Amino acid sequence: MNDEYYMRKALALARKGLGKTSPNPIVGAVIVKRGKIIGQGYHRCFGGPHAEIEAINDAKGNINGATLYVTLEPCCHVGKKTPPCLDTVLKYDLKRVVIGTIDPNPQVNGISVKALKKKGIETKVGVLEEECRKLNEAYFKYIQTGMPFVTLKFAQTLDGRIATLTGDSKWISSEKSLEWAHRLRSQHDAVMVGVGTVLKDDPQLTVRLTRGRNPVRVVADSRLRTPLGAQILKKQEIAPTIIATTKRADLEKQIAIKALGVEVLVLPEDREGEVNLSELLRSLGQRNISSILVEGGATTITSFVRQGLVDKLVIIIAPKILGKGLETVGDLGIREVSRSFKLTFDKAYRKGEDLVIEAKV
Repeated sequence: MNDEYYMRKALALARKGLGKTSPNPIVGAVIVKRGKIIGQGYHRCFGGPHAEIEAINDAKGNINGATLYVTLEPCCHVGKKTPPCLDTVLKYDLKRVVIGTIDPNPQVNGISVKALKKKGIETKVGVLEEECRKLNEAYFKYIQTGMPFVTLKFAQTLDGRIATLTGDSKWISSEKSLEWAHRLRSQHDAVMVGVGTVLKDDPQLTVRLTRGRNPVRVVADSRLRTPLGAQILKKQEIAPTIIATTKRADLEKQIAIKALGVEVLVLPEDREGEVNLSELLRSLGQRNISSILVEGGATTITSFVRQGLVDKLVIIIAPKILGKGLETVGDLGIREVSRSFKLTFDKAYRKGEDLVIEAKV
């Protein structure tokens, strides 16, 4: 077996932590001795033991002389909940440590690699590095910029419509797609819509069709038009809500919403008088929100695209044609093809009868 084989095992373990470890990264680890896996583990949840510790605790027999495979460089700093993994790893006489990718956190960023080599442990970095980095794309952006990773998700017909001319949009995508979309919610720290979606659909924005945690619910509402009886203002104990507004919002309405246990975040306006989305993302990052799923509607989708705030798109395409209807993305002010919003297709697969395309900016 080669290093890539065992690193793939570690990656598979790491994926089990999706949506559970933020703002920490998701990490998997495997311990191999004499060609056999004797221990394995992954970072199960924020505040819990890290992957390396899980693998060491799981090990059958003495791990001295073994090889540790880990998807991300072991931490060497005292975190909010756990001690540094490096200290524990260095207690053993490991033969090798194979690392998928360096941790960009300035408190780590190659320091652990140097410490391992200083002890005389053969240390290899960069095995399946692209896959390891992609696995933690949200963590990498958050730790380097302080801003959450933005995934823009929408369901549309084959001809690019998210609703009919009358506004009917239930249900464009299939049941399988809806279930999968709820799983996607559970893997993000926050889910966001514009106030237009709240007024039209009164969504709960919780995870119901699959198991998983509820993300923080965020509404961009520059004039604070969200009704006090809206679903998104309920169940704060299981799914907290942040309403992002501007100084134009009615003060009494702010007080009434805050009385429901909802955070009202007053932010600067953009040039159109709407909530400044860059400031909103920065504020969410300060609240340890490292990833956000933007679900619409059309105005919000268009604003994120126009302002270049999108990191990834997830597009569910239903095998339906509406003709005239509400466009998914509105006017971006583009008059030449050469100035188009360029994407790179990453994945394409089926969910029920629908086609799902993942693309990177």
